[in-house]
Amino acid sequence: MPVKVQHFSTKQSILLAVALILLIPALLTNLGLIAFYDDEGIRALVAMEMQISGNYITPTMFGEFYYNKPPLYNWILLAVFEIFGRSDEFICRLVTVFFLLAFSGSVYTNFRKNLPPSRFPYLSLLASLALITCGRILFWDSMLGLIDLCFSWVMFLLFMVIYQEGEKQRYGRLFGHAYLLTGIGFMLKGLPAVVFLGLALLTYFIWQKKIKKLFSLLHVAGGLVFVAIVGSYYFLYSKQNGLEVVFNTLFNESAKRTFVEHGFGETVLHFFTFPFEMWWHFLPWTLLVVCFFSPPLAPPKGRGRLSFGSNLLKGTENKFITWNLLVFLVTVLPYWSSVEVYPRYLFMYVPLVFSGLFYFYIKNKKEGGALAKTVEMIFFSATCMAVVAALLPMALEVVQDVPFLYLKSIGIAAAMAVLALLFWQWKEHRMLVFVLVLLVARIGFNWFVLPSRLTVECSTNVRASTLEAVEKAAGQPIYIYKNSLGFQPMTGYYFSRETGRILTRQHEGIDSAAYYLIDPTLYDPRPFDKIMNVKIKWECGELIFGKLKK
Repeated sequence: MPVKVQHFSTKQSILLAVALILLIPALLTNLGLIAFYDDEGIRALVAMEMQISGNYITPTMFGEFYYNKPPLYNWILLAVFEIFGRSDEFICRLVTVFFLLAFSGSVYTNFRKNLPPSRFPYLSLLASLALITCGRILFWDSMLGLIDLCFSWVMFLLFMVIYQEGEKQRYGRLFGHAYLLTGIGFMLKGLPAVVFLGLALLTYFIWQKKIKKLFSLLHVAGGLVFVAIVGSYYFLYSKQNGLEVVFNTLFNESAKRTFVEHGFGETVLHFFTFPFEMWWHFLPWTLLVVCFFSPPLAPPKGRGRLSFGSNLLKGTENKFITWNLLVFLVTVLPYWSSVEVYPRYLFMYVPLVFSGLFYFYIKNKKEGGALAKTVEMIFFSATCMAVVAALLPMALEVVQDVPFLYLKSIGIAAAMAVLALLFWQWKEHRMLVFVLVLLVARIGFNWFVLPSRLTVECSTNVRASTLEAVEKAAGQPIYIYKNSLGFQPMTGYYFSRETGRILTRQHEGIDSAAYYLIDPTLYDPRPFDKIMNVKIKWECGELIFGKLKK
């Protein structure tokens, strides 16, 4: 993260230095231990099939055209595979860690430009570190080889460039950079990038009462940047495959989560539950939302009620904070109205919302408000409980095989105790101290939870049985018998990785020398000699691995 330590006080510099050190073991320890989850297998398998086939233009999965996503993220994975000479779980997830850190660094640099430290002490630093340490990212998505952190980073940069170039009235650069980022976003995830661009541009120019700028030649010139990026790729694509299916699929991928697919009733229910569900996923920092409800310091007689609206308007006297909250409220609407939405789709909004949360927290704290202190006491209580929780692994049978168990458990407990003391004494820096608490908790999670999860995850058996089957095949071809495998990209990934061949379906012309994966619930297995069972992720089921009887 490109920070300049000299801008901070001595205590802040110490805490920042410790945070940067802790990030390494927090994000990397046991990163490749657990086998792939569902969508991870898709990203890795498509990239691997590109590597095996040498076809980088028309993505495939199981040797058949893959239409759901454009190929940019697969190209990135492929480049990393080539650089490191390996394509295992650690390498695929290392790409995620890289984009998370790049995202965090961009939050810091962009916020610092617009929120001067003299007026907003270390808010930029808090927002950038909070992105990494919010619950959903720290304890889940930072450990997965998925596309979402990369895409969200690009969309965040889109929101930033619209504001910053717009404020400087450099509209040519605004449209050029915005459409460049949208082109990159489209090549990552398709149509959502275009939707976010349209909503963000409308929001900014309506807000600034400059709607005519949207009808300028500069806007047309910016649009040509997008056309050049996306059009060039699909021109090459059209030389190998038609465009009708791929564009229909990209549209359906975007539309399938809306009321068109799920109906009006489910959509209305989701509309009311969505804010609460997302608040939960991005704890603990979303607890700061209570600071929105700070009462006036000297309320008029008889009017001591909490005032959300008035304080929100006061807080948004800062134009940049206003933009962050405004672009969030407008561009989140497609997700707010879509039933099938995962928290990872919202990562682009996390720093936008956190800028407002930390703004109101710092404001409340300066004014001596009780709500900031309440949140701090909740965090302090959590830190104290973490001291005790860190000692529990010594009494749990499931983790007794962890190397140096007692040393690690006592070490985590001691670190938490020191941080609890610092939290209590360094009152002005409590949020930074709590960042360290969360990073230490992630290290403990890596040491104790991930190894125990390895023993119970079905994906562990999927990986192990797949590797065993490849060993038994002893270099002979392996195929999927007709549609036996269904949609199980994880299995395809492990077979392709270990054999160096694309795992394909075979409907006819059965090869007596080859091995096959057969689903006994779909097809009669009697023509085959069973060699072993291979686990699959779907309902932790099994396929038969065998050869055609002679």
